[in-house]
Amino acid sequence: MDMIELARELGREIQKDQRFLDVQVARQQSDEDEGLQKAIGEFNLKRMSINNEAQKPERDEEKLQKLNDELRTVYAEIMQNGNMTGYNTAKSELDALVQRVTAIVTLCADGENPDTCDYDAASCGGDCGSCGGCH
Repeated sequence: MDMIELARELGREIQKDQRFLDVQVARQQSDEDEGLQKAIGEFNLKRMSINNEAQKPERDEEKLQKLNDELRTVYAEIMQNGNMTGYNTAKSELDALVQRVTAIVTLCADGENPDTCDYDAASCGGDCGSCGGCH
């Protein structure tokens, strides 16, 4: 089996993983939540209104502040929605898996031992310049 086929096999295995399946269910639940979808639509309209107002040569700062306040309110509503929080949780867990897999492959490509190298997200200090494990 060549490297590309191994990567495809890894992709198939990821799609069998419960974390991937949880994201799919959470995405569907979010998509079917009419209240959430309405709030997301409202958020997008507010964001476009802010962009339009900000690009005007003589923009109205008071109007911009009002739109920003409304945007924050809608965003808070979205983020408090149970389906959105469920999706975010599931997505974070899948992202952690993918990040770990990517880091192990990268470490191996850098010469680390494939049987022992690993990535621990808890030890990440956020300073990517001193770390070879994420990219």
